[in-house]
Amino acid sequence: MAAKKLFGTSGIRGLIGSEVTCELALNVGKSLAYYLGNEGTVVLGYDTRTTNDMLDQAICAGLLESGVDVIKIGMVPTPLVGYAAEKLDADAGIMLTASHNPSRYNGIKLWNKNGMAYTSSQEAKIEEIYSNKDYISVTWDKVGNLSYNEEIKGQYIDDLVDMVDIKEGLKVVIDCASGAGSEISPLVFRKAGCEVTTLNSQPDGFFPGRNPEPNAENLQTLMKTVVAIGADLGIAHDGDADRMITIDENGNISPFDSLLALISKEFDGDVVTTVDAGLCMDESVKGKVFRTPVGDVNVAEVIIAENAAFGGEPSGTWLHPDFCMCPDGILSGLRMAELVSRKGKLSKLLDEIPSYPNIREKITCSKEAKVEVMENMEELLEAAFDDVSDINAIDGVRLTFDDGSWVLVRPSGTEDYIRITLESRSEDRAEEIRKVCVNIINDNL
Repeated sequence: MAAKKLFGTSGIRGLIGSEVTCELALNVGKSLAYYLGNEGTVVLGYDTRTTNDMLDQAICAGLLESGVDVIKIGMVPTPLVGYAAEKLDADAGIMLTASHNPSRYNGIKLWNKNGMAYTSSQEAKIEEIYSNKDYISVTWDKVGNLSYNEEIKGQYIDDLVDMVDIKEGLKVVIDCASGAGSEISPLVFRKAGCEVTTLNSQPDGFFPGRNPEPNAENLQTLMKTVVAIGADLGIAHDGDADRMITIDENGNISPFDSLLALISKEFDGDVVTTVDAGLCMDESVKGKVFRTPVGDVNVAEVIIAENAAFGGEPSGTWLHPDFCMCPDGILSGLRMAELVSRKGKLSKLLDEIPSYPNIREKITCSKEAKVEVMENMEELLEAAFDDVSDINAIDGVRLTFDDGSWVLVRPSGTEDYIRITLESRSEDRAEEIRKVCVNIINDNL
């Protein structure tokens, strides 16, 4: 089967007008319908982006024209689409979102009826249908039915609240980036017993308060607010609220790897994570740690295959198989709030997690150049170091060294970057590894 061109590690994503268009949305709708046998039901939701009205109409038209029923659930977090696909017994779900990307981007992500994202092989089949234009239009009397469901939001909120037991009065500041979690996330935390202060919780596809990527640069206001009001915890979502990152009571952003390890150790059983997760996972988890290529669907597949208790990426994308197989930043935040209310200050809890010098860097590289740059990366990296103990090439190239240090070089599946992720017990050693990798990539651009 030909290599995928539309789908990256998290669905279809690109610039509006040049890469993501109404025509594309229409034909993706037709392609999905054909894949489903030109029958069945699809749940359709979207985030706050200004271009979602047109994409929503286009993809809906493609589905209806092809004989598939559509249930619209409106502006919702991505996890609600996965939840709704399962609860409403639909055959698939569609979320229109570009997640943490800026306003000029948008995208399409597909979900199975069990709430799990479409696998790489499923996406490849959709692409094949799309490329060959195999889709068909049904006769006028077989056109799909369009309906709207508002009740599913309330069911989702109630089920989330039932998942946790948070001590009354925990002070939480929630920054929703004016994204898809703006309405539901603060409400859920209030219903769960928290005293909630909100930032950027007015839905706005221009993301006026901050860029939707939840990183230290974009979360300065949240960090200051947590300290100013004496909050116990700060929580930040990305644009579609399938991710979450925390701010401790001192206003410090939580290290991604440490946070994932902290929550993972709360589960009895095996845990699934990705090749870019740090050493602290192996040193914290009670059961076995399985590693997959980057992407929540890869984590989901191994969770199901190994019957794991939990899974997540160090980006703040966590999967909760006891609730739904769709990454859920709201439930992730709730579980962190529950942990803080039960065990005390977040900063102290994170101090108990092993921490080593960690570097994450990205080098601009066009989609076209990524393949060429990565073509001989394994050989180039291996030749540049004389103490390599293991090589893992399931997603990019990950080298493990004799001293326990490791580095991962991989092309981003959602943006025009080559990413370098590395960790060492020594800052000098970490910087040494970084410089070698940066030089190798730059020499091949």
